Amino acid sequence: MFVLAALFAIVMHLFVHRTHPLHGILLTLFAIAVLIALFKIRLYALRVQDRVIRLEERLRLASLLPEGLRSRIPELSERQLIALRFASDGELAGLAQKTLNEKLSPGDIKKSIKNWRADNWRV
Repeated sequence: MFVLAALFAIVMHLFVHRTHPLHGILLTLFAIAVLIALFKIRLYALRVQDRVIRLEERLRLASLLPEGLRSRIPELSERQLIALRFASDGELAGLAQKTLNEKLSPGDIKKSIKNWRADNWRV
């Protein structure tokens, strides 16, 4: 929010102080670059976290699913794995099997969860 306010102030500076337009243009380009960098940094953190969630859920599924379902773990999409992280250990196997058999969407997976497992570590 602060960066957007600074960008607005810089653009206003550009229009008010027309004697040094290059200075205002450079400030505007700098503010835009900072804004883009902030968005990219946020996206990188979320992508890394999604990769960790996928790995964590694959390991969790491998330890909780019966032998017959373990070979089907790679069939789950990234979005399905991320949605399954909210399911408690007790209902994970049944929900994973239902997801694999019925190709549930992430929204349907979340609606099917009875005992939610909180994700307090999300960035």
